[in-house]
Amino acid sequence: MRSTPFRSAPAIETTSPGIPPAPVVPDPNTAQGTAVFNPGKEYRIGSNDLLDIEVLNLDNGRRTVRVNAVGTITMPLIGGVAVAGLTQQEAETHIAALYGEKYLQEPQVSLFIREYTTERITVDGAVAKPGIFPIIGQMTLLRALALAGGFGNIANRSEVKVFRMEKGERQIATFDIEKIRAGQSEDPELRGNDLIVVQRNPTRAMLKDSVLRDVFDFFNPFSVFSR
Repeated sequence: MRSTPFRSAPAIETTSPGIPPAPVVPDPNTAQGTAVFNPGKEYRIGSNDLLDIEVLNLDNGRRTVRVNAVGTITMPLIGGVAVAGLTQQEAETHIAALYGEKYLQEPQVSLFIREYTTERITVDGAVAKPGIFPIIGQMTLLRALALAGGFGNIANRSEVKVFRMEKGERQIATFDIEKIRAGQSEDPELRGNDLIVVQRNPTRAMLKDSVLRDVFDFFNPFSVFSR
């Protein structure tokens, strides 16, 4: 089932630092061409990213390596390779070219970015631990909410909003988490700079405020004069 389409949205106020959401790619399968999540963004490798690399026809050519602080990795035979700032495809081509210079004929290299640590998402609103979190591996909406400690007591689980920017215009999609958990809706994949806002449930918020006020009034001997 397709996720809720994005629509234009006014600017919002949150308690987290403002981060410009990432672009959204229109869905070619919808008649109106509404924008939905698409993982096709050209991510560029950064320091601390974890990479799975395989060089075919090379002994010990398969390994998992983490990009160091200066943006390089170490590979058999060719030693240090600078990969920071390259896309996945560019890194594959670069590594293959280095092996092709001296060691292999028509080398084939495959690279998979297992952990993304230079991109961030922001989770705000009625969650236990609002904040900014790094993207590690494939980040979905449910995983992002888990990172934020889950829902708060007054969260509206049927109204979780994801904000992105498309061509200078802020876009919004609304998701029902219970439907995602039940398998009735897909768990959308997030991108760097996405902003997730969990709305408050007005009824629960009103009840909580009312209970707190009653408790305060009970212990406040001067409350009768303030009414």
